Amino acid sequence: MSTQETEESHGFTAEERAAMRERAAELRAEGRKGAKKADGLQAVLDRIAEMAPEDRALAERVHVAVTTTAPQLSPKTWYGMPAYANADGKVVVFFQDAGKFGYRYSTVGFQDAATLDDGDLWPVAYALTGWSPAVEERVVDLVRTATA
Repeated sequence: MSTQETEESHGFTAEERAAMRERAAELRAEGRKGAKKADGLQAVLDRIAEMAPEDRALAERVHVAVTTTAPQLSPKTWYGMPAYANADGKVVVFFQDAGKFGYRYSTVGFQDAATLDDGDLWPVAYALTGWSPAVEERVVDLVRTATA
């Protein structure tokens, strides 16, 4: 495993944490709507921080993938899970850690606001047991499609 993969799979770097704090401050400075988004971001970051280390590492990578791929989505918690909502406030994508319900795997899932439609049957949730460049690429593709 490369150094980059190791860093990416073990949580946010100090630089990423600083950038997220800066972004939250910027949103608060933008006014009420920005403050709401900043509060949602903080709630998501707080929830991720509470997770077990394995779940936290996955949630952090999902957070980075979603927020960089679809910056128009607003972070918020949804049933205690990190989630990302569209301009109408509807959840598009969420992360459910394995520890939340004692499952053997974490889940990245999509709500009906996501545009993943593919015929009469399509998956809306994916088990997530590890993070790799291939997983990241798949999650980014799903988020890109879900927000198109």
